[in-house]
Amino acid sequence: MSVLKSHLYAMSAYTPPLEGRDPQQYLLLDFNERTLPVSENVQRALIEYISSGRMQMYPAYGDIVPRLAEYVGVEPSHLMITNGSDQGIELLFRATCSAGDEVIIPVPSFAMYHQCAKVENAKIIEPQYTRETGFPVEGVLSVISDRTKIICIANPNNPSGVAISRENILRIAEAAKHAAVLVDECYFEYSQETVVDCLVSHPNLFITRTFSKTWGMPSLRFGYLMASEANIQALLTVRGPYDVNQLAVVAAGAALSEPEVTERYVTEVMRESKPMFEAFLDAQAISYWPSHANFVWLFPQAPERVEQALVAAGILVRPKADFEGRMGLRVTLGTREQTERLISVLQGVLAE
Repeated sequence: MSVLKSHLYAMSAYTPPLEGRDPQQYLLLDFNERTLPVSENVQRALIEYISSGRMQMYPAYGDIVPRLAEYVGVEPSHLMITNGSDQGIELLFRATCSAGDEVIIPVPSFAMYHQCAKVENAKIIEPQYTRETGFPVEGVLSVISDRTKIICIANPNNPSGVAISRENILRIAEAAKHAAVLVDECYFEYSQETVVDCLVSHPNLFITRTFSKTWGMPSLRFGYLMASEANIQALLTVRGPYDVNQLAVVAAGAALSEPEVTERYVTEVMRESKPMFEAFLDAQAISYWPSHANFVWLFPQAPERVEQALVAAGILVRPKADFEGRMGLRVTLGTREQTERLISVLQGVLAE
């Protein structure tokens, strides 16, 4: 006899392929992470905290919320910190969905949306992205019903990198005022596209962001969620008082004190590495999805052989199939030097 919700026994865990990812052995271009370590300032802040004799104490978050709010451009009452953006996503599903409710998740997209929906035993509706038309705006609008509880919008999307305009996000929010519209902006620093200024006018908007991608600290699990003040207060009753660990807060605070470090990295990725890589793909006639983030989803001939050659050369990328089952490779872009190394290996593989 099962003691947990019975449908959980039929689920499988979300288990990304994390084993064997040794940064001393490989150039890690497979998880959309920043390809450079955190700054010495962030490292020093962590060491100083560990050495301060406070590890035995519960977390005290200090001024991190108002500092983040100032960075983002919202009132502190519209923001809560979370254990990675994943927790913000999970909290929203827990707070809105019951068994049988409908969740709209355009596909392909981030696996956590499906995982959270399945935990709540919700019905998942999946309009499809296409390379030609991008985000399925009309497809989403056509399936909104009175049972819709959440609409998931990754902007830009993972794995495709496709963006959706703020006008279309607001069209969806207007059409589904009874539902939560989750806008996942975890790649915001790369895309610079946001609806954060619409939280007051559209109280059904919920925006998640993270320090895992641009800021380079996924191992510390620090994210934040933005929404109307009333919604933040309600979600704080669901989040635990100590869910975010103190080291994550220390590191995030140190990173916020020197945003120019992150800005320099973003500029190199988006203005040098990405255009260089896309020009290479164009020259080789390799198809790829137009991306607004720090990665490109490409579809070379014999993708398995290409991936094996990259691994042999010490470079990891992420195989990802599209909705038709065609296998592609999602490739994270880092510094110009790293991208030149990537292109050099690919040139050798394609020449064979």
